[in-house]
Amino acid sequence: MTMKKIEAGTPEAQSANLVAENVAQLRTLFPELVTEGPNGLAINVDLLKALVGETVTDADEKYGLNWHGKRAARQLALSPSTGTLRPCPDESVDWDTTKNLMIEGDNLEVLKLLQKSYAGKVKLAYLDPPYNTGKDFVYPDSFRDSIQNYLEQTAQVEGGRKISSNTEASGRFHTDWLNMMLPRLKLTRALLRRDGVVFISIDDRELTNLRMVANEVFGEENFVATVSVVNNMKGRNDKKHVAACHEYVVIYSGPAFRSNGLPLTDEQKAAFKYVDDKGNKYALRDLRKRGGPDKREDRPNMYFPIFWDEKTGRVSLERLAPSDCEILPMRGDGVEGRWRWGIDKVRKHIDWMHPKRSDRTGRLDVEHRVYLDTSIAIEDEPDDDEEDEGAVERTSKPKSFWLGGEFSTDSGKRALKELLPGEVFDFPKSIDFLRTCILLGTSGDDIVMDLFAGSGATAQAVMQQNAIDSQSRRFICVQLPEPLDPSDKAQKAGASLCDKLKKPRNIAELTKERIRRAAAKVKAENPLFGGDFGFRVFKLDSSNIRAWNPTADGMAETLLAHAEHLLPGRTDDDVLAELLLKLGLDLCVPTQARTVASKQLRSVAGGVLIACLDPQIQASDVEPLAQGIIASHKELTPAGDTTCVFRDSAFADDVVKTGLYPVL
Repeated sequence: MTMKKIEAGTPEAQSANLVAENVAQLRTLFPELVTEGPNGLAINVDLLKALVGETVTDADEKYGLNWHGKRAARQLALSPSTGTLRPCPDESVDWDTTKNLMIEGDNLEVLKLLQKSYAGKVKLAYLDPPYNTGKDFVYPDSFRDSIQNYLEQTAQVEGGRKISSNTEASGRFHTDWLNMMLPRLKLTRALLRRDGVVFISIDDRELTNLRMVANEVFGEENFVATVSVVNNMKGRNDKKHVAACHEYVVIYSGPAFRSNGLPLTDEQKAAFKYVDDKGNKYALRDLRKRGGPDKREDRPNMYFPIFWDEKTGRVSLERLAPSDCEILPMRGDGVEGRWRWGIDKVRKHIDWMHPKRSDRTGRLDVEHRVYLDTSIAIEDEPDDDEEDEGAVERTSKPKSFWLGGEFSTDSGKRALKELLPGEVFDFPKSIDFLRTCILLGTSGDDIVMDLFAGSGATAQAVMQQNAIDSQSRRFICVQLPEPLDPSDKAQKAGASLCDKLKKPRNIAELTKERIRRAAAKVKAENPLFGGDFGFRVFKLDSSNIRAWNPTADGMAETLLAHAEHLLPGRTDDDVLAELLLKLGLDLCVPTQARTVASKQLRSVAGGVLIACLDPQIQASDVEPLAQGIIASHKELTPAGDTTCVFRDSAFADDVVKTGLYPVL
């Protein structure tokens, strides 16, 4: 066991250092690359070029999207956050049991703070960023003192500055938007699971730029689709020559992503019109692969004959009679093709094969059964090229064009007005649109993250879909507390509602209220579903740990202030939340409390963390405290080591502090 003081500059007091992690990964792969520079460890670029040959370029002219500030925006994603998230149980619902999160703050800083706890854990990320119309808020990021900058921008401290729009007259219309998006996309990717997926809503103004920057961040090979979503059949009149009636959702995935597909419609279910001798419904699908790669040369082991006795209907993989018809997977142009299934799978399910002869051309082909009941579905063979039949329900592949009244902005407005009166949001997303995204990418207890939560529609969609299919998906919603101006016509309704609720006038308050009301609505409509309808609220703020920032003329005052290591006004719950973030623990992890020697011990995550944040620890407290910690450790039996945390200023003196060490 080691004892270490956590200060503002120590790694335990900071969010994840992505630069250090990148250097560590390079050092693991190529130890010779890492050398010592004037500021510590450095990468030998010349050696890197030698290792990868001609694949490295520093030429000015190269393929890609470049803009002023790109390097700074990339660096912004790598710089650790100096903030924390402060818990707000009074604004939450079911704090003790929920696993959902609603975080109030700048999503860039929040993403940095979530890196240790949620890296590689998010299954679906949804982004509905400002569409860069010249009127929307663009997040003004700052390299220096980002938390103070955030507090000023959102009018939470004195000297708050007006939040300005990104107008085309600024000369940096696309540049500012890209500088806002790049670091957020990079940090989102770090949180995404290998089988995760990202949905990004956008319109024509930045679609091209989004595709270029997303290709760079996620990899062009992980691009899934650009889906056109018709959300306004009448069309918007903000276009000069064409009334726009659709927007887009751009989809990227992790390398191991596999879509769940969508539930079959009644029309699609009607295709399962055949019934076997056990009463099970099935449809017939061509066994021959259609659409590339569909040639014999693509999968030679999936080119083999199937024999059919046309009179008796017998099917086999060997010729059993001279009159048997030989059927090969030939394409319509006469080129040798291939089957969808490998020979072992066909042999195993030979009774599912249905050869046929075309009445018009006499051409021979084979169809195979696809059962509606997925319990009859078969697992793919190693050489099989067929898609998954659906683990929960028979599914269909979505199209790249989503059309229907359920996807419209009007549908989103109606759903919102059922919960919040007035025009509090201009373009709320449709619940069914979001449920479609959720269905395609998640199941079970997957985490769904919305970085621009806005009206809170994603949280409602998660709860509704959980109630429909009895799953336990979790949501993490992040929303900037952007101030609402009652003198602004577009913000008047929202500001008025905040006044009625006796809440601060900002968008995050509307987000939280919508989620509360949506949870109550879904719960009332689904009384038999015992899912999670709560959420924990956290707010972005400066770190609880006092930073060392002396001045030449105030050294004495600075020294006195640092006698207490924590900022005044911060609670034990604030400190515990920061510990969870900095130690990489889930913000919804269960916590147990017990009293030992009149001191409260908090055991987190089954004993992974034990904290005693009492402001005073005397010599007489050392033995009972130590024994209480040991008893908790034995009772909880954590899988790994236990980290114990105390206030440094709580110990009566150094003797008391060092006296606890040998006992533990």
